Amino acid sequence: MNLAYILKDSNYKLSQFNSTEIEQLEQSIILKSTKSGETFYTVCLVRKKDVKLTPEEAIRQLYLRVLTGRFHYPIDRIQVEYGVNFGREVKRADIVVMDKDRLNTVYIIIELKKPKLKDGKDQLRSYCNATGAPIAVWTNGDQISYYQRKDPNYFEDIPGLPNANQTLADILQIKFTLEDLIANDKLVKEKKSLKALIEEME
Repeated sequence: MNLAYILKDSNYKLSQFNSTEIEQLEQSIILKSTKSGETFYTVCLVRKKDVKLTPEEAIRQLYLRVLTGRFHYPIDRIQVEYGVNFGREVKRADIVVMDKDRLNTVYIIIELKKPKLKDGKDQLRSYCNATGAPIAVWTNGDQISYYQRKDPNYFEDIPGLPNANQTLADILQIKFTLEDLIANDKLVKEKKSLKALIEEME
């Protein structure tokens, strides 16, 4: 089954993912007959059960493959639909990665959103403040942003995610050459317009 077909009427894209990640998910798709007709499902990498493959779920399953395959985070440190408490209200964070040494403490929060970055960033900020998570990621499969939470009102752009064997300090201490800066051009790598970057900095 082709993921482009599942995403065709949505604002989600696949440009942040490599061909292996896309193929792995496509090969896991199953078609089930439901009351509303034929519906696509896949087995969630984390929940280990069949989940309906909506466009947002497809991006989530792909990003789980990014976390485990590229960044080598073990499945037992990852949770989906993680409950974040706001007084009596509980909201669900799309994906969280728990701290290596404190498995009940949130380390990274990932939000997969089709709205504009500003809306997603506000939601990420509230989730990070509620959980104390130091790292946040927003993506819609096309654009992607990485942040470090320095204090409740200040989130700083960071160049990427630490892998499972790195710390946030490792990522922040990486020295960039001119070639590195060109290779990591946000306009290209994160698929952002100059206007979007300026709005984000504001």
